[in-house]
Amino acid sequence: MVTAAATSTASHPVLIVAALLGIATVVLLITWLRVHPFLALIMGSAVLGLVAQMGAQKTIDSFTAGVGTTVGGVGLLIALGAMIGGLLTESRGADVVIEATVSRVSERALPWAFAGVAALIGIPLFFEVGVVLLVPIVLLVASRSRLPLMAVGIPALAGLSVLHGFVPPHPGPLAAIAVLKADLGLTLLFGLLLAIPAVIIAGPVFGTFIARYVPGSAHSSLLEALGVGATRPADGRTTARLGADHGDHGDLGDRGDLGDRGDLGSVVGTTVVGDVPPPAEDVRGRDAVRRPSVGATVATVLTPVVLMLARAFGELVLDDGSRARTVLDVIGAPVVALLAGTVLAMFTLGMASGMNRTRISATVGGALGPIAGILLIVAAGGGFKQTLVDAGVGNVIADWAKNANISALVLGWLVAVGIRLATGSATVATITAAGIVAPLAADLDKPGLALLVLAVGAGSLFFSHVNDAGFWLVKEYFGLTVGETIKTWSVMETLISVVGLAGVLLLNLVV
Repeated sequence: MVTAAATSTASHPVLIVAALLGIATVVLLITWLRVHPFLALIMGSAVLGLVAQMGAQKTIDSFTAGVGTTVGGVGLLIALGAMIGGLLTESRGADVVIEATVSRVSERALPWAFAGVAALIGIPLFFEVGVVLLVPIVLLVASRSRLPLMAVGIPALAGLSVLHGFVPPHPGPLAAIAVLKADLGLTLLFGLLLAIPAVIIAGPVFGTFIARYVPGSAHSSLLEALGVGATRPADGRTTARLGADHGDHGDLGDRGDLGDRGDLGSVVGTTVVGDVPPPAEDVRGRDAVRRPSVGATVATVLTPVVLMLARAFGELVLDDGSRARTVLDVIGAPVVALLAGTVLAMFTLGMASGMNRTRISATVGGALGPIAGILLIVAAGGGFKQTLVDAGVGNVIADWAKNANISALVLGWLVAVGIRLATGSATVATITAAGIVAPLAADLDKPGLALLVLAVGAGSLFFSHVNDAGFWLVKEYFGLTVGETIKTWSVMETLISVVGLAGVLLLNLVV
């Protein structure tokens, strides 16, 4: 299939203007006219395609292809993760994990604990998988502590994002290693070294700071689905903000707060009392269940992690085409691993806690309703990104970079930054930037090649904004406005990118 980029006749200045106008359309529709993000992204893609001279049919094809790819990948992962999360909550397994965590970690140390846990599971997990597995726990822990939601959420997101950009076996770093012919072991070692300061600065340090200004509060529909009625900001008030289904899409508009219900109050019919879990039979009249053990709960949640880690291990040590490698490739595929985790959860969290088949089915099906809006917005974000790619915006950055006379490490970072800003895709930015700077890698030694891979990976994380599906994923899960998402998520990504580049340059002085 010939893409729009292959037949585009627009000049480079026109493509730059098209990208800027498309992004501006999305931002203005959401923040000024208060249009739903799903519709705004569709309209922004139409403006982009029109100005870039793609033609109506090519624009439609690009957008729908991006939507289909995103739903087929990220959408399935979100849905399966939500099912595991629903069973985890309905069985009270989440309460068991929360109590075990909170009882062993002080409230002040919770952001650091979440950053460490997210970084650990982020080694084998794709970013989106880690998000859908961690978000229910983040929401529940924040609701039962005096910490703002973003003080816990930002460290978790930072841990996942750093590993996604710096460390193989994630697709971006692996692709860059292949293109630049870098040593995987050195890249892994340097990546882990760089991950430590990046996670600390962009995670608990930045999260604690920004939570003072943007505490965050998840959508009431998500909270209700997770068995939580409210999040509690640092001032002790219990609030729940109405989200996308209630028209909250503006940057400065009405946030739909339900008001101060008191420290022990209830919202949306669910009781939250400090760190004390709700009784076995809550106010919604659910039948009492036996809470699963910590071991069974942790084993269930980690099953997808272990399966995907096994696949990553096989890719590193087993011959391609061997029987063992083939088996691990199948069972460790993210969709297969999460499906296995969902089926296991139906037994270990569902039946083992006393649920009958009807209730398990209702719990699994009920977990899909609250994420429908998220799926549509994330899918539309993928469509907008694909339209940018097919219009040839990334090629503009590539042509400019070829004649730049600067350090290969800095050039790799800058090219990845430009493509990331234009397309929204970290993986696309990594692969494209690696290809552009590949001729400059001929004179580098093994450590230099590994550092070049990491410089490109750091650049690919720079300032996620409205053309990145991850931007909308975070916005919807954490109940943020567009402006708040930029202040939290986008700045966090930029910190990771800048700290990563600084670390690469410092390592280059000593290796």
